[in-house]
Amino acid sequence: MGEELKHECGLAFIRTLKPLAHLHREHGTALHPFQKLFLLMEKQHNRGQDGCGIGCVKLGMPLGQPYVFRERSADTNALSSIFRSQTKRFSKLARKGILDPDDTASVKSAFDFCGEILMGHLRYGTSGLFGAGSCHPYLRRSNWETRTLMMLGNFNLTNASYLNRKLSERGQHPVFGTDTQTVMEEIGFHLDQQHEEYYRKLRSEGLSGQKLQNAIADNIDISQMLRDAAAEWDGGYAIVGALGCGHTFVMRDPHGIRPCFCYRNGEVIAFASERVPLLTVFDAEEGEVSEVPPGAVIIIRRDGTIIEDEFAKPRRPTPCSFERIYFSRGNDPGIYRERKNLGAALVPKVVDAIGNDLENTVISFIPNTAEIAYHGFMDGMRRHRRLEVAAALQRAMKEGTLSERMIDDLVLRNWPRGEKIAHKDHKMRTFITQEASRAQLVSHVYDITYGVIKETDNLVAIDDSIVRGTTLRQSILKILSRTHPRRIIIASTAPQIRYPDCYGIDMSELGKFIAFQAAVALLERSGRDTLIRDTYEAARAELEKPAAEMVNRVRQIYEPFTSEEISAEISRMVRPDVKWWDGEVRVIYQGIDELHESIEGPSGDWYFTGNYPTPGGTAVANRAFVAYYEKLGGRTYDLGI
Repeated sequence: MGEELKHECGLAFIRTLKPLAHLHREHGTALHPFQKLFLLMEKQHNRGQDGCGIGCVKLGMPLGQPYVFRERSADTNALSSIFRSQTKRFSKLARKGILDPDDTASVKSAFDFCGEILMGHLRYGTSGLFGAGSCHPYLRRSNWETRTLMMLGNFNLTNASYLNRKLSERGQHPVFGTDTQTVMEEIGFHLDQQHEEYYRKLRSEGLSGQKLQNAIADNIDISQMLRDAAAEWDGGYAIVGALGCGHTFVMRDPHGIRPCFCYRNGEVIAFASERVPLLTVFDAEEGEVSEVPPGAVIIIRRDGTIIEDEFAKPRRPTPCSFERIYFSRGNDPGIYRERKNLGAALVPKVVDAIGNDLENTVISFIPNTAEIAYHGFMDGMRRHRRLEVAAALQRAMKEGTLSERMIDDLVLRNWPRGEKIAHKDHKMRTFITQEASRAQLVSHVYDITYGVIKETDNLVAIDDSIVRGTTLRQSILKILSRTHPRRIIIASTAPQIRYPDCYGIDMSELGKFIAFQAAVALLERSGRDTLIRDTYEAARAELEKPAAEMVNRVRQIYEPFTSEEISAEISRMVRPDVKWWDGEVRVIYQGIDELHESIEGPSGDWYFTGNYPTPGGTAVANRAFVAYYEKLGGRTYDLGI
């Protein structure tokens, strides 16, 4: 993805199952859970650029002592900043004698983030405001432990505005900023209802003081609270929550759109947005890390009891395929295999594009995230060539024409040739904001290897996905053209991105997609541009219906054309206007069928096909087209259309 698509949010959560004193003895420090939290977050640092936050809930704190803590930052290098400042604070407290590093009780009492429940969040905002105030975890304070709620998540709700109206109609007065606030207020409302019910009941039975507080905590039904709260949520989500009394929960949306993984040993239970951080941080085997099932909630009650339940019936699983293509780190064993499969699946289209002329073809990749797919592609090309050689040898043996020279030609010629052509300059910073000047800087983000490509060569570059095409046009193709190949072929392991995402990826502005721009250009050039107005009116009409009854009207923009016609138009649009090169550009995309064959298990494909797993997704697609037509800027789910 030459033009970096910002990553999704990442979450990390640790709940100790053994006393802190035990962990101190076993691992040499009372900060063992805190250190593990840092590692879990650091291993997922690729998932959040806007800021981060950490939270802690301590169990069994004496009355009058604080028990819930958090720190958030939206500064540059927020993750290292937060943990560095907390580590310095710990050292300062130790130097002053306020805590004794060898005494678990004193560390827990004096240091904010020495506790049994730790959570962390890496934020990439897809809606709402920016700044530390919008970083997770969110905290709903109360002087009742059972009503205090801290929460974080990786999610986006498509119907946040409806849910906000519902809150207001109840008489609540939430401060709207992000859908995180909406989710927290909804959960908090149902938590309050349970609390009040048990308070009245238990109070009438004569309980008071700490006994009353403990009895309420023992009766709180987390599963029911979440069933009630999430009944009308539409979106993708993985959410972590902790009550002040010590109950915690982790929940995943019914379609499994957002990822969430779990690891448990005798000392802790931990959760993260990716499998590999859990494997690495806890020295676990692959089979020891499991995926949280769609519609499931895993509850750890304050006494350490673990309950696995459903807060919603699981629906057709549609996990985000971009996790497999691009977002998650490639050292996950499943993702590694799938990215190699995605690369190999491109072989037939590329072979056709180069006329099977492997002798005059150089294969590379750009950007670095496409390297695994490149290796899969090269494996596929070698298999393709071996089959050709085997067939030719069998034919020659059958015909009696086999000779030493023929064997040499078959074996030594026309084999796939891979080279490292593009090198990203990680020191380059495009700090200039003026568009024209910034575009010039962007064109120098990559360096090339000179002297490898001949003017008779095809240059094939494997890319993982092409969203907007801006960097492809303004930077990558300009740089690659300096090698003076006969033809440049960009092969994307993802299909054409045609529809907005609304479940947590920053892809909601339809007019910025190169595939959409190409379809519109084809309509206008062929005199069918009235379809654009017709689609606008149809999308407007759909938005008057309940979301469950809506039809995705954006599809009709693409229906007059084949995928090949749109790819050809994209190739024309991204061709660089340079004086030093007059070669051909071709952009090739993965097919939908090949995508699903390459990924193990079910995968969502709504950004490619428009088949949204929830009604709210269809509504966002129609809203995105209306926003495009009316020239409204901003993320679609933030617009009041």
